[in-house]
Amino acid sequence: MQRRTLLKLGVVTGAVLALAGGAAALVKPGFERGELTLVGREVFRAVGLGVLDKTLPDATSSKSAALDVLLNDIGVLIAALPAHAQAEVSQLLSILSTTVGRYGLAGLDTPWAAATAAEVQAALQDMRLSSLAVRQQAYAALHDITAGAYFSKPDSWVILGYPGPLKI
Repeated sequence: MQRRTLLKLGVVTGAVLALAGGAAALVKPGFERGELTLVGREVFRAVGLGVLDKTLPDATSSKSAALDVLLNDIGVLIAALPAHAQAEVSQLLSILSTTVGRYGLAGLDTPWAAATAAEVQAALQDMRLSSLAVRQQAYAALHDITAGAYFSKPDSWVILGYPGPLKI
């Protein structure tokens, strides 16, 4: 290898590492200190709208209140997971909160806060049916955490027509 080629390679590598380091510094965690962060709440609010579209109240203020309760329940659910699983969920939310991650992993053009329920549903369906295992796993995590937090509460059982567990 010629010295010029080696120097060029060194400069390019240094620039790439500097850009990657700068980008990594901008990524915010999705879950920290036992709570969803703002970016985590933004992603799960949109996912909640997509997954629970027909089960949430119709009135805007009631829907917003139900989503606030859901986000708190999701935070409790994630906090109950082992530390390594919390870290993985946090990383997933961090990636999805970036434009590149949202588009690359979820296939969603619109920012989470501006996305409609139909757009989020289409993105989730695309993730679910993807040939890439990482997209399927991301879908499963988002869907199962959202649905698990919502449908584990007795208040939601009425919507399903579930009378609750049998008294023994």
